[in-house]
Amino acid sequence: VASTGAPGGAEAPPCSWWPTMSTRPEHTSGGAEDYYDATEAKKYTERSRVVKIQTALAERALELLNFPDDDTPRVILDIGCGSGLSGNVLTEAGHWWVGLDISKDMLGVALENEVAGDLLLADMGHGFGFRPGMFDGVISVSALQWLCYSSKKNDVAHKRVVRFFHALYRALRRGGRAALQLYPETPEQLEMVTTAAMSCGFSGGVVVDFPHSTKAKKIFLCLFAGSDGAVPEAKGGAAGGAGAGAGGVDYKRRRKTIYGKGKHKGLKAGAKTKDWVLLKKEQQRKKGINVRRDTKYTARKRKDKFEAAVCVRVRERERVRRGQRGRRREWKPP
Repeated sequence: VASTGAPGGAEAPPCSWWPTMSTRPEHTSGGAEDYYDATEAKKYTERSRVVKIQTALAERALELLNFPDDDTPRVILDIGCGSGLSGNVLTEAGHWWVGLDISKDMLGVALENEVAGDLLLADMGHGFGFRPGMFDGVISVSALQWLCYSSKKNDVAHKRVVRFFHALYRALRRGGRAALQLYPETPEQLEMVTTAAMSCGFSGGVVVDFPHSTKAKKIFLCLFAGSDGAVPEAKGGAAGGAGAGAGGVDYKRRRKTIYGKGKHKGLKAGAKTKDWVLLKKEQQRKKGINVRRDTKYTARKRKDKFEAAVCVRVRERERVRRGQRGRRREWKPP
């Protein structure tokens, strides 16, 4: 993890790692598809400050891919391409690119601007069916954190993250690289994303530019597909790695994925929380299966005394069924 450096660089929006921002687009109920409507897409493209920041982030992501300086054009996937601001950076660098985004209004603006890349309307959380080994590199600017939120009823955040990295690993050629810039809201989100990437076969780590600056701090996830490589150097600091660093996460420790917040914090992956139980019951109701109604006791953990009493009753019924229960004494009048 490269996380050393001094404040500097172009001014950017406050990083929402620590402290948490009061309002985030990811907190909207409809997700990125609804948030980036025609009005927001127009604002996003016309604001000169946003254009400047997104362009600078795309240039940094392309720099972190660390392609050889041989003037050979590469095929690059731009995830969350939006209106094509990051794609213009790839075009100016002489690369071919394909842009993927979930907002049709943002892609509509990109078409109006006549960007050079090919555009695809898709949800990155559902994966993508590109030919295996199609891309030399992948960049993403301010998009990956959307996977950490469940905007729809059937969305499960960590499953969407794993599905995304599985598809990403297939789409990259052996030795390909990915530079994904994101705004995690909590350290748990960054750990979830990075752990999922490593479990899907990637190597690499996190690069944090200007970690001591509130405005200029930027987090990049640098990944290598099918080969090991040195994590690029953070701006103003030394080269990092996939191990632990200042303010980083140790990814060499025994894997134990933690999801959820509040009372669900600390549950292992696959633990049946109340949300999971309610989702399964709703699915069964849609299939016409008779399911008990939801109450305040749904998915509540039983106490040990209750479980012991249930076990006693079950054993007693089993004895009666097998005819092993002792005979009762005959009643005699006094």
